[in-house]
Amino acid sequence: MTKHYPKGLDNRMRDEDGQIRKKRSDTLVGTLRETYGEDFAKGYRSDAELGTVLKREGVDSLDQLLKRGT
Repeated sequence: MTKHYPKGLDNRMRDEDGQIRKKRSDTLVGTLRETYGEDFAKGYRSDAELGTVLKREGVDSLDQLLKRGT
């Protein structure tokens, strides 16, 4: 039987311990656009990695990037 855990902020899934999962730095921008819309990380190619975008934008997390509206 599979356990279902409530979704967190921005519909992010929670781990079994209730923590919201962090996106891996090698997650592709194209994949994130499926969740956050086509305007996510505008100016970056869909095959760019999240870690590269975070570094170039000077932020530490996806959450910070989303708050900036990049």
